[in-house]
Amino acid sequence: MTLTPRDAFTRWQHAVLSGFPEDADTDRATSTAGPTAYGGDLADDLVVEWPFNPPGRPRRVEGRAAFEAIAGPGRAALPVRFEEFRDLVIHETADPEVIIAEYLLAGTVLTTGRQASAGFVTVLRVRDGKVVHVREYQDGAAMAAALGELPG
Repeated sequence: MTLTPRDAFTRWQHAVLSGFPEDADTDRATSTAGPTAYGGDLADDLVVEWPFNPPGRPRRVEGRAAFEAIAGPGRAALPVRFEEFRDLVIHETADPEVIIAEYLLAGTVLTTGRQASAGFVTVLRVRDGKVVHVREYQDGAAMAAALGELPG
């Protein structure tokens, strides 16, 4: 069975909600399972974009290894337990390689016990059974507020 964009997104959802256990005993930066649960489904020439990332954070990463080198440590440093995808809508597109997913990702900030959610839109492209491009739009203000990182 060839991986579809919807399959890849569903795998990623399960991994997010389970805390990425498939690589709990490995170094996330070099794991073939990867910090995103796309795991072996990531193309070597993967491109990941976060167009609205704040200064100091990457807006584009090219290559599976480069992505895994930042994604694993970044996720490990995030003090959040993700608990639910809310208001999920997946849009099929005219291109069978691409879906667009809109959702709220809800969880608990482990350092404060505060429950919060933030909105996301993810554009996901899968070609020949491999994830080749992810573009994620994040509600950075909601994320910063949840983590207590908004300027006074």
